[in-house]
Parts: sequence; structure tokens; C-alpha cells
Amino acid sequence: VYIYDDEAYDSWTKESGLAPERVIRIGHNKGGKYKSGNFWMMADTGPCGPCSEVFYDHGPDVPGGPPGSPDEDGDRYIEIWNHVFMQFDMQEDGSVKKLPAPCVDTGMGLERLAAILQHKHSNYEIDIFEALIAAAARETATADLANDSLKVIADHIRATAFLVSDGVIPSNEGRGYVQRRIVRRAIRHGYKLGRKKPFFHKLVPDLVALMGDAYPRLRAEQGHIVETLKVEEERFFETLANGMEILDAALAGGAKTLPGDVAFKLHDTYGFPLDLTQDVCRERGVTVDEAGFTVAMERQKAQGRAAGKFKMDRALEYAGDGHAFTGYERLEDEARVVALYHEGSPVEMLAQGQFGIVVLSTTPFYAESGGQVGDQGTLTAEGVLFGVTDTQKIKADVYGHHGSVAQGVLRKGDTVTARVDGQVRAATMRNHSVTHLMHKALREVLGGHVQQKGSLVNAERTRFDFAHPVPVTDAQIREIESRVNAEILANQATQARVMDIDSAQKTGAVMLFGEKYGDTVRVLDIGTSRELCGGTHVARTGDIGLFKIVAESGVAAGVRRVEAVTGANALAYLQDLEATVQAAAGTLKAPPAELQPRVVQVLDQVRGLEKEIAALKGRLASSQGDELAARSVDVGGLKVLAAQLDGADAKTLRDTLDKLKDKLKTAAIVLASVDGGKVQLAAGVTSDSTAKVKAGELVNFVAQQVGGKGGGKADMAMAGGSDASRLSEALSSVAGWVAERV
Repeated sequence: VYIYDDEAYDSWTKESGLAPERVIRIGHNKGGKYKSGNFWMMADTGPCGPCSEVFYDHGPDVPGGPPGSPDEDGDRYIEIWNHVFMQFDMQEDGSVKKLPAPCVDTGMGLERLAAILQHKHSNYEIDIFEALIAAAARETATADLANDSLKVIADHIRATAFLVSDGVIPSNEGRGYVQRRIVRRAIRHGYKLGRKKPFFHKLVPDLVALMGDAYPRLRAEQGHIVETLKVEEERFFETLANGMEILDAALAGGAKTLPGDVAFKLHDTYGFPLDLTQDVCRERGVTVDEAGFTVAMERQKAQGRAAGKFKMDRALEYAGDGHAFTGYERLEDEARVVALYHEGSPVEMLAQGQFGIVVLSTTPFYAESGGQVGDQGTLTAEGVLFGVTDTQKIKADVYGHHGSVAQGVLRKGDTVTARVDGQVRAATMRNHSVTHLMHKALREVLGGHVQQKGSLVNAERTRFDFAHPVPVTDAQIREIESRVNAEILANQATQARVMDIDSAQKTGAVMLFGEKYGDTVRVLDIGTSRELCGGTHVARTGDIGLFKIVAESGVAAGVRRVEAVTGANALAYLQDLEATVQAAAGTLKAPPAELQPRVVQVLDQVRGLEKEIAALKGRLASSQGDELAARSVDVGGLKVLAAQLDGADAKTLRDTLDKLKDKLKTAAIVLASVDGGKVQLAAGVTSDSTAKVKAGELVNFVAQQVGGKGGGKADMAMAGGSDASRLSEALSSVAGWVAERV
């Protein structure tokens, strides 16, 4: 207990009945007042208080002394329980004040208790870890079960599997990066044990067998967990060996500090998290220049910021009141111009032809938010027309209407009619509403791990990014389309309700992780989907008309993107697709229903013809080879040949080269062909002559003369060039070049 915490001391010795010699008072053992292992502080200032720590004595056979003794760092006494009596508020001057509402923060180490109950000294010896360590040893072919790397792997497979089951996918930001760091640390320890190919994901079934009954979600998500970890493993193994080579080379000279720029290169190019690099260095008694790493990281961030373009509405100086948004109910409203901006500065008026931003007292225009783009439309008054091309938020309840004055002069204080472009809004609403239905269908078809990672909804299409480790199959896309279109055909009414955040959570509405919600939120029911959303939506699902996915792709590790169209855009897409099919069917003289087998037939014919052409080229090369061999010249006992082979492709050049090398026995050969003004070159040197003449150097010598470059092995090399007019001269120079070397 804390040395001055008499209340706790009396509680333990008098109320709990512990012998006084079992209750140890710990003083200021960390260099100052309140600087004690038994005085807990959140930070230099803020809530704090004394704490009582409960230790378990593993017995005299284990080295170490009780807390407060010189050998307290031993393993005999292990803390299993802590009670923090949070009753003070630390001030900047080092004094403390009493908290108005003190509390007790208490916690026990579950695995440490398990170790005690199972008569084990270490957490890693309990039944769960014993099985996971054995599985890790199996997958890494490690005989020594006491190896610390096995403990790391066993601990990390449990942590990462549970994270994936909770929807955390390895990525480069936020909690996803924490996940990535844990996975890659485990992989590095497997690599250290000699495992040079993916192994980590193979431990998931062992974990599920141990903990799946207690945590059913783990069993339900087993396939997804395996696939997610496998993808991350394969990605890291692609760069791990090269990264370790660079790290080993940097540490080979005996330096005691790894330069920050090297650590950053490992991070940026080879995917080594900084703490992984620090782990490796720590094992070798080397520190990492963290300051240098930070400088390199900030330099890259600065370059990224300089290259980026950001909307600056939120930097506008606006101190006025917020305004009402009426766009849920209507597309047209009367409003007063309360502020005008031109080139980022407030102005009193905008003249004809000037671009600017308009703030209104009330507006039906939706400002870009939640992935939905801002509305377009017009602001009109007598003799004035302002075309709105975009709407962005200046503050949460202040919208900036972007555009230009097409007619007249718009002044601060004018009363205008704000009119949203109804067609654009309707198309955007269709795409936004279908995004909710698609999100639900994705979760149903692909699994509950699917989480929204981003979206863009405009009048043309919807683009939806979501967590999923592998490409969505064609069959899955068809199933998603079928489910969404079934919702559209059901033509159910859309319902939006405003309620407090706690009530919204109780309804089971989907909430996006990382999104900041206020105390009051809008719950949207559309079809069988229920999400929090402030966007604009159709009145009934049938208003969407038709839904079609047009693209699926990967945008980042563990993140897929689906793009889709609705309504008239979906119809136009299908009509264009039909026109393409009809045109192809006409070209191939086959009805659309027989197009696929007809294409296969044509491709088979093409492949057959290509084989015939290749055979003809081979025979041509063989016949030309006999003729060309006679044109070789003797240079110091070496047969030298440089010739142009008309109509030859790269393969023909190589095949002819091989035949000539066999025929001439001891030779250096350059063959060339011209196609569309481009030069192809092949050089070959027989194995008995490569000590003096190397094919890579020879072909590069010729290529440079025809505006190209190339290289290769000592006996065979290829190159290209762009200036066919100089080919004859270049070939004529080959004999002289060889003569200089023999």
C-alpha cells in the first residue's frame, strides 16, 4: 500500500485480518513526492490516488523478494490484483485537491489467477497457452517449447483472431494498423524460427477448438479470420526477406544505433512497423534513431500535403448563427443572403461572372456529408441568377453554396429563391438509398465482418468501400444484386426518425465505427436496412427502379470497392451492354445466346493459326540459319556474324540464334529485325568464348547505336531500339568491336 494510506492499511490489517508483516508500505520510490509505485497517476496532472496491490507468493524455490525489497524484480512475488483509490486531482504545482466524486478502479489478472489455480508459475504455462504454444511449435517445426518466440506467436494469434472477429482488418491507419503491427510481429518471430512461408493463419483452427465454445463468434467467423490473416501474411512475406537483408546489412558494421532513415525505409518500402524494427535491434543490443525516423516520416507527410488539394470552406471566417435545413421536406425555399465570400474573403456583393460562396438564412440545399455530394441548383432574385454547382459545410449547421453569378449582382441581405436541381437530387437519392440496401446485402452474403470504409454518392453512381480480404466473386455479386433488387420490388416505405443516440443504439441501427455522432441522431429505415444517416433518400424502395453493380476492385489491403448504378443510369448501362453484345454477335455471325461458344471456337482457331505461324517461322529461321552461317567472318578464331532477319519476332530471333551457335561452334552473333520502325536485337556467344566476349555487353553496344539499350547474360541477351535507319551501320560495327576483345 502507499506509505501514507493509513485507511487502506487499517482496512487490510484490521478489517480483512491480514498479518501486519504481509502488508508493505511503499514510499516515494520514483524520485519525488507522490512519485511512488503505489500512487497511481493518469498523467502529470489530473485524477490520481493511492493504490493497493495484491501479490501472490510462488514460494521460496523461485528467486526474488517481496515488493520494496532490493530483489523485488524477481519472479517469486507476482501482482494479481490492483485497487486504485481515485480521490485526488493533481495540480500543476504538484499539490493535490480532493475529487468531488472519488471512485475505486479495481482489476485482477485473469490469466495470472488461472496460473495460480493450475499451479503454474507463468501465464504461458496455463492450459490455453500450452496448447497454442504446441500448435505454434508444430507450424514452425520448433522442438524447444520454451522458446520465447513461440510465446509471442501464441499470444498474438489469440489477439489478432479476436480483433478480426470484431471487424478489425489490417491496414495502415487507426486500429487496423495496430492489428497489422501485431500480425507482422508474430510473422517476424516465425521467420526468426526459420519459417519462410505463411504459417500464422494455420493456428486459427487450434484457437477456435480451445475458445470457440466460450466465444461462438470466433467459430462463426473462423473462415473469415483465416483468410484475412493469410492475405496479410502473404503480403508481408513478399517483402520480409528483402527487408531483413537490408536490416542485417545496416547492423553488420557493429553500429550501436540504426539510422532513422533506414528504419523509415524499412517501414515505407518493406512494411516493417517501427516497433518490429526496434524488436530486432533490441535483440542485438542496438537502438533505433527514433528522432530521425520521425523526421523522415514528417517529410513524407509534408510532401503528401503539398500534393493534395483540400476544400477550404471550414477555414472561412463565419461568426453568424446557424441556419435551418429544409431539404428533407422541399426543394425550394425563400431565404436571405447572410454572407458572401470571394476567393476566401468576406465581401458585400458578387458581380456577374464572379465565383463565390453564399451563406443563406435557411436552405433546402444538402451539403456534402456522409459520402453524399452537395446539391446543385440556383439562387434567384429579381434580375439576379446565381448558379450553385456544389454545397459544402462551413460549420455543422452553416452551409456554403458554391457557384457563380450568371446574371445581375448578388448582394448581402438580398432575399432569394433557393431552388435545388430536382433531377440531380432524385438521382442522388436513388444512389444513396440503394447504398444502404447494398451494405446490408454485402453483410448477408459476405459475412458480418463487412464494415463500411468509405463511400461516394452522386447522381451518376454509388461507390462503396468496405472491409473484406478477398475479391468478391461473380456469384456473390449476382446474389447481392438479387437481394437488393428484391428489396426494390417490395416497394416498402422509407421511414426517418430523429431520436437520442442511446435510443438509436437500442433499435439495433448500424453505426459506422469511427464516425462522430451527436446527442441527437437520425435513424433511417429503408427496406430491411436500418442505419444512422443524415442524407436524403427516396420515399419508397421502388423509387430506386433498378440496381446493377458495374465494377468491383481492391483499393487497399483488406478493403474492396463496389460501384453501382440505379434507375435510368442502370437502364442505360444495360442497354449499352446489350448493344455491345449485339454488335459482337453480328460480327461473329451468331445469335447472342450462342455468343460464348462461338467466341471459344474463334479463339481456338486463332490459337491454332498462331501455332502454324510459329512453326512456319521456325522453319524459315532454320533455312535462313544455313544461309546466314555462310556469311560469318573469322575474327581471331571466333566466328562473328551480324545480320538482319526479316519478319522475325523475338522468339524467332532466339531460336535462330541457338541454331547458329550450334552450327558455328565458336561464335559471337547479333541478329536483328525491324517491325513498325522498332528494332529488336538478340546477341549470343558460345560458352567457350564468354570469358572474352559477353552477349550482354555486345547487344548493348549495338542497341546504343539504334537509340536503345539492353543487356542480359554472358551467353544470351536481348535489346531494343527506336532508330531503324542506323541498323545497317550498327551491324557493320560488330566485327570491329569483337576484334578489340579477342
